[in-house]
Amino acid sequence: AVVVQDPDELPHNLSLALGSAEVTPLQMATAYAVLANSGFRVEPYFIDRIEQDGAGVVFEAAPRTVCRDCPDPVAGESLPDDRAPRVLEPRNRYLMYSMMQDVIRSGTATKARELGRQDLAGKTGTTNDQRDAWFNGFNQHLVANTWVGFDDNGKLGRGEVGGRAALPAWMEFMRAALKDVPDDEPEMPEDIVML
Repeated sequence: AVVVQDPDELPHNLSLALGSAEVTPLQMATAYAVLANSGFRVEPYFIDRIEQDGAGVVFEAAPRTVCRDCPDPVAGESLPDDRAPRVLEPRNRYLMYSMMQDVIRSGTATKARELGRQDLAGKTGTTNDQRDAWFNGFNQHLVANTWVGFDDNGKLGRGEVGGRAALPAWMEFMRAALKDVPDDEPEMPEDIVML
């Protein structure tokens, strides 16, 4: 199982909203996967199965999967072992996805419009003194993040921000990874009104 950031280890100040907590790329991808997966939390895994010569499959991962059409459990009822839990209400998920689409449409990642897709969403990030540059992006099929930085926490240099240093690598990966993937934007929940 992936270790999620312990809330007690997060900074207890207003800068937390700007990303002042330290997280790993895997933790970041796990968090963004909630937005990509319609508000369901899926756990990443590294090994799908292990086959042994003469013995066949000796291990096979059994990850929890998203069931968008399944009803949410009633209070006190537990989820089946194979179902991922919903951790973000559909309206909030849609609003977050939509806001993050604006990062690409008119924000700090407009360069990603070159991919010619309407379903992409994401967020650039840069730490103090340009020590780390991030781009975390997704659609409803795939989450990918890029991090650029030095192992010794050295400065990347002036102007090396997420949209300049990390976004190009993300774009190259997504260009190939989404080649045959449908360009489908999330459906707006019926109880949200666009004005």
